[in-house]
Amino acid sequence: MRLQVFLSHAGVCSRRKAFEPIQSGRVTVNGKKVTEPSCDVHPSSDKVCLDGRVVQLPRKIYLLLHKPQATMSTVSDPHASKTVLELVPQHLRSGLHPVGRLDKDTTGLLLLTNDGELTHKMSHPSYEVEKVYRVVLNRDAKDSDVRQISQGVLLEGQKTSPCRIVRQAPKELEMAIHEGRKRQIRRVFALFHYHVEKLKRVRQGSLELGGLKEGEWRFLTSQEVARLNQELHMPPKGKKTR
Repeated sequence: MRLQVFLSHAGVCSRRKAFEPIQSGRVTVNGKKVTEPSCDVHPSSDKVCLDGRVVQLPRKIYLLLHKPQATMSTVSDPHASKTVLELVPQHLRSGLHPVGRLDKDTTGLLLLTNDGELTHKMSHPSYEVEKVYRVVLNRDAKDSDVRQISQGVLLEGQKTSPCRIVRQAPKELEMAIHEGRKRQIRRVFALFHYHVEKLKRVRQGSLELGGLKEGEWRFLTSQEVARLNQELHMPPKGKKTR
C-alpha cells in the first residue's frame, strides 16, 4: 500500500492532502524519514508515525444490511428522514460507508464497510461485479421486451451492457447486471412503458441477502470476506483499472 493511501485509510487526511505532511518530512516509516508519497508500506509489519505519533489502520468492518424503503444509501443527508448508517449501532459507524447505492425506494442487499480498497474495486466498472435484482412490474412483461432489454438498449444516448434476465412470474423478473448507472433498471423498463413497483437487490458478487429481514444487518464471515477479496484480486481479463 502506498504511504499516501495508508494515511488516507487511517483517517489522517485525504490522499491529496497526504502529500503535504509526507513531503515536509513529518512522516517516518520504521524510524526513517520518508518524503516519497508512493513509498510502499506494509500495514501489518511497518511502523508509521506522523509527528512522532504512531498511525494505525482502523479494524476493518464488513456489514451486510437489508436496506428498507425510504432509507437513503448515504453516510449523511440533511434532507433524508433516515440513512442506512442509522440502522447500525453508533459504535460501529465511524468510517463506515455504503458500497455503491440503492435508491430510496429500492430494498435489499447493501454492503457497509470502512475498507476503502474493497469499496473501490466493487464499485469500479472494470471489475464487472454482478448485481442481481428481483423486479416486480405493474403488468406482464412481454418476451420481446425482455429479450431487447437483455441485449442492451439506448439510455440517454449510451447503450446499456447485455444483461441476464430470468422470468419468475408474468410480472416478476430476476435481472443480473454489472453496471451501476443511476436508477438504471427503473429507467430501462420505463422506456418500454413499464413501471417498476418493487425492486430488491438479492446478490452482489458472491454476497447473498439470504433470510435477512428489512432493516436487519449482520457481520460478514471471514470466509465471505476472503471470497470477495479473491474475486476482486484482478479485474476480468482484458480490463484495466485507471
